This record gives sequence, structure tokens and C-alpha cells, in this order.
Amino acid sequence: MMKTGMKKWLFLSFVLTMLTVFTVACGATEEKATDEKDKATETKTAEEGKGDTAFPVTVVDGTGEEVTIETEPETIVSVIPSNTEITFALGQGDKLIGVDNYSNYPPEVEKIEKIGDQQLNVEKILALKPDLALVTDFQHENNPDILKKFKDAGINVIVISSAESFENVYNTIQLIGQVTGAADEADKVVKEMKDSLAEIKEKAKAVTEKKKVWVEVSPAPDIFTTGQNTFMHEMLQAINAENVAGEQNGWVKMTEEEIVTLNPDVIITTYGYYVENPEEQVLNRAGWKEVPAIQNKQVYDVNNDTVTRPGPRLIDGVETLAKLVYPEVFGK
Repeated sequence: MMKTGMKKWLFLSFVLTMLTVFTVACGATEEKATDEKDKATETKTAEEGKGDTAFPVTVVDGTGEEVTIETEPETIVSVIPSNTEITFALGQGDKLIGVDNYSNYPPEVEKIEKIGDQQLNVEKILALKPDLALVTDFQHENNPDILKKFKDAGINVIVISSAESFENVYNTIQLIGQVTGAADEADKVVKEMKDSLAEIKEKAKAVTEKKKVWVEVSPAPDIFTTGQNTFMHEMLQAINAENVAGEQNGWVKMTEEEIVTLNPDVIITTYGYYVENPEEQVLNRAGWKEVPAIQNKQVYDVNNDTVTRPGPRLIDGVETLAKLVYPEVFGK
């Protein structure tokens, strides 16, 4: 178990990473670049992601460049939890010989060698001699020299772009499926996710009174929420709820005074993994007693990993939100 301070540091690191993608004031260039990379990946995976993966295989990764992998990888390192989860979901977990410090699902990852976080343990990774390294655009943009060392050592490097939507996640799953030799399983996982999401949307048509929802991804005094182009926003749309911060873009900071005027019917927090009793803290905030969610005690904390981590468990996050916001429709 991580200490509270470390957990909070991890969340702040996560927010800072997201802000590099979702900058409101001056991030248009990075967002455009990410979108273009995702579109390139989507085109390539749509053409080549069907059927068995025959090696050598050529894909377009998150850099927008073609990468050819000659033979099916037998050993893999993953530097971010979402890619670790996807690799396991594709039945390739036994190939993982190194994962980042914060990969925590499934439980089997506890037995796998840890290779750092955003600051990679380069020497350890080189010593492990993996066939494939699943890295992020953060490493591509900030540590190109490290990735060159990996390539020079004969490691196939695949950059996975940041994912801000379900469609991006589907593309990522299919890309990882291609490069690990699990294209069929990737198609199966994506289909299951799409089918489950479609079922939820169909069921949400039964909602007669749309509820307003406030999502809080960090506690006071620095309260962040999620606007457009985030999983949480897309999830709320899927269950036929209104994101009261829906006019915002990405991950944004708002004041308590601004939040109270939004009058949400339900409040969702996602930081219970490092803050004790987050629901009680929100319910007892001074000046919030007139907010409908506070009056009716509709404040709930959800598993952060299932609503912000771009992987198969996002469907679990949608189902959880649906049951909390509309228990009369999605309850037992």
C-alpha cells in the first residue's frame, strides 16, 4: 500500500500529465497533434487489425510513424498501467517481464519486475532485454534519447498515444493486439466493450428526468473536474446524465463558489484511494447545504482506475455511474 502522500503525488502527477493533453489556454497545438496521431493509428488498425497477426507486422504507432516488428514478441515491458491492463486483457500477461510502479491490476502484476514511473529505470529495462516496450507519448516527447537507447539495444518500441475517448481506447487495444500477436483477441475485447456500452445507452433511454452530475477528481482546496474530451464526460452522456461542467474542456480547476451555482443533483468523487471518507468531506462543506446533491445526500466515491484509466475496465466505470445516478433504472 502506498502512503497517503505518495498517493496524492501520484494523482497530481496524473493531473499534470492530463493537462499536457487537455490544456485550455494554450494547448491547442498538442491536442491537434494527438488527434492526428490517433486518426493515423485508427486508419492503420482498421485495415490490419482483423484476423490473426502474421509477423512481420507493420503498424502506425502514436508518433504517426510506421514501425515494423519482425517476429512475435516473447517478452514485453509496459510503462503505464493502462497498457499493462490491456496486455493482460488480451491474454498476453505472461509475456510481461517489467511494468511501471503503479500498475496494480490484475493482481498478477505484483509479481512482475517494476521498471519505474515517468522516470524510467533505463538500466533495469536494458538488463531485462525485452522484445517489445510499450511506451507513451510522454516518453516520446520528453525522453527521445532513452527510446533511442532501447531501439539501439534491439528493443521494438511502440508509442501509445494518450486516449481521451472510448474510440481512442478501442484503437489502442487493437494496436497492442497487433504488435503482441493477439489481433483476434483485441477485436473480441473491443466488440465486447462496444456491445456493453450500447446496452447501457439503450437502457438509459428509460431515464425520464435527466440528472445534473458534478464530477470531482481532486479535493478542496484545489478542486479539478472533467469537461468535454474526457472519459467521465462521455460516460455521463452514455447514461443520459448531464455533466454540469460540460462547457469546460478537459481537466479543469474550479472554485467552490463556481461549483455551488451549478446545483448538481449528484456529486461523484474519484479520490477515495488517497483521501479518507471523501463523501463526508463533501457533505460537510461550508456553504454547500443548498446544493441538491448535499440536501439529498447523493455523494458517491468511485474507483478512479475504472473511470480515468484508458482500458477495458472503463465499462465497469460506466455501469457503476449508471447504478449510482439512476438506481431506479440500473439498480438490481
